Amino acid sequence: MTSETAAALRLPVIEYLAEHGDRPCFFFEGTTITYREVLGSIYRCARALLTAGVRPGDGVAILSGNRPELFYVRTAAQLIGVRTTALHPLSSVDDHTFVLRDAELDGVVFDPRYEDVVRTLNGRTPLRTVAALGPAGIGFDLVAAASVEAPEPPEPGPVRVPRALVYTGGTTGRPKGIVMSPAAQAFATATITEFWQWPDEITILLSTPLNHAAGTVLPPTFARGGSVVLLPSFTSEAWLAAVERHRVTTALIVPTQLYRILDDPSLADRDLTSLKTIFYGAAPCSPTRLAEALRVFGPLFFQFYGQTEAPMTVTVLRKEEHDLSVPERLSSCGRPVPGIEVRLLDDDGVPVARGQPGEICVRGPLVALESYRNRPADTAAALAGGWLHTGEVATEDEQGFLYIVDRKKDMILSGGYNIYPREIEDCLGAHPAVREVAVIGVPDDRWGEAVKALVVRRPDHDDVTENELIKFAKERLGSLHAPKSLDFVDTIPLSPLGKIDKKALRERHWGNRARRVN
Repeated sequence: MTSETAAALRLPVIEYLAEHGDRPCFFFEGTTITYREVLGSIYRCARALLTAGVRPGDGVAILSGNRPELFYVRTAAQLIGVRTTALHPLSSVDDHTFVLRDAELDGVVFDPRYEDVVRTLNGRTPLRTVAALGPAGIGFDLVAAASVEAPEPPEPGPVRVPRALVYTGGTTGRPKGIVMSPAAQAFATATITEFWQWPDEITILLSTPLNHAAGTVLPPTFARGGSVVLLPSFTSEAWLAAVERHRVTTALIVPTQLYRILDDPSLADRDLTSLKTIFYGAAPCSPTRLAEALRVFGPLFFQFYGQTEAPMTVTVLRKEEHDLSVPERLSSCGRPVPGIEVRLLDDDGVPVARGQPGEICVRGPLVALESYRNRPADTAAALAGGWLHTGEVATEDEQGFLYIVDRKKDMILSGGYNIYPREIEDCLGAHPAVREVAVIGVPDDRWGEAVKALVVRRPDHDDVTENELIKFAKERLGSLHAPKSLDFVDTIPLSPLGKIDKKALRERHWGNRARRVN
């Protein structure tokens, strides 16, 4: 291999994989895959794609749930100069079609479980390359093709910027393609590595999508020679069993997963003593349920807050800051990490007074958004005044901790008053009968919008009534913020990333009408 080839292949993650040889890299569905085997699979996959006619400059979608091959394909594509875009398995075919066209993708690599989806997509937007991660009735079997290739570095392609085009989840509208700064992504990785509270020995359990937040913790894990226990999907039973079996030391979860773990009837009988740190984020966490988790697990929790446009770590709430003696702190998303600027600005771009709500705006090397693909107006609005406008409204206390009030788009305007759903959700979440809750605005002829709550009850609390919970909120928040109606539901819809899908909830009540506010 020439020095030029070696330089072109110098992806940091490749260097990490090459360093740790026969150490366990992935545990997946009863198999152990070493670092050496992972690196060889990446090289084989890259060669197989080239053999199949994929060329530098092509764009390829990846449609797959959690499996190691997702990581192989993504890294292999980077080596040969191919841009990748993840399609979330739980998103609609319409959203997939939009992404394929908007990103100008000419190929798809898919898990065979999604063969019918790919057939539909290929009918709508003909694809030049269709590759399956196993036997399928459409395209070619990439796994089989890779198995006959040499586990040696391929001829590298030119470095593509961006190496990936990431699309937002689409819960507040049509997905937006984010053209991301590679330098910002490198800064984000460095921040995760340096400022997150990692245990000395890393065996990390990942049960959230590898093509989203979970994927960002792979480089820091591999840099330390850690192991990844990868679940194809989440259930509380599988999560608890994996912690026991693999002596997991750290995990990354979203709040809805935490609630299900806490409610698992076998929790008290599990040996979880290996756990040292539990990273959580991606959505607001009920402070009541977080306090419950601290009493069950101890001071293991570390919260991160960010968004795709400023990846993962705008603020952190460290383990020692999860203090049960300061219960209000459990509503905080923490304080900004070093190296970036964070301000709370009003609608005119002016900093708000401490304690007053303002939009979280970020400036500095973490801002990864260079533009939204084909959306100049959205780009200009998001980067107005030289700040990334996150769309999140927060307040700041005297110690510099931020408290997210809500997303601007989720704010309810009722009778001329601004009402933030999260305040009501946190209040109802404190009731012993409430397992999960979502609050939205629904049409109201008198007030424009009225507050509505959707509640999942905890086991053995089926006797709680709508009026009881509304009264509970009214006594604590006043009649203005108390729900005007409340429905009991079995589940609350989630986005592919584990966030409450308020777009789907609102559509049930607003239909095709444009909302009267926001």
